Amino acid sequence: MARIAGVEIPRDKQVLFSLPYIYGIGPTRAKQVLEQTNIAPTTMVRDLTDDEVLRLRAIIEADTIEGDLRREVRQNIQRLIEINCYRGSRHRRGLPVRGQRTKTNARTRRGAKKTVAGKRRAARK
Repeated sequence: MARIAGVEIPRDKQVLFSLPYIYGIGPTRAKQVLEQTNIAPTTMVRDLTDDEVLRLRAIIEADTIEGDLRREVRQNIQRLIEINCYRGSRHRRGLPVRGQRTKTNARTRRGAKKTVAGKRRAARK
């Protein structure tokens, strides 16, 4: 397995699909990195030479990725919470932040509650 930015990327996949295993690199950024390093996207990770792995590492580690990016995102959210803005209060309560409806939907953010069917019958008793 090739180790890039502290992450073991899968050997049995093409480089284009292995790079997004690194936090902060998506499909688009993976394509850009491969174009900069002149590596074919269809190359399997196990077939990469040491020189190619070094070129990948050099370009990827120039960006903010993995632990640094996670820390930066967490600090941004913490700042919103501390200044008591609307978005920060939504984060604090565990509700959707970007204006989505919560009367219905938002189950993953609010937590899956018990089934709502039969609600009226239970209220009558």
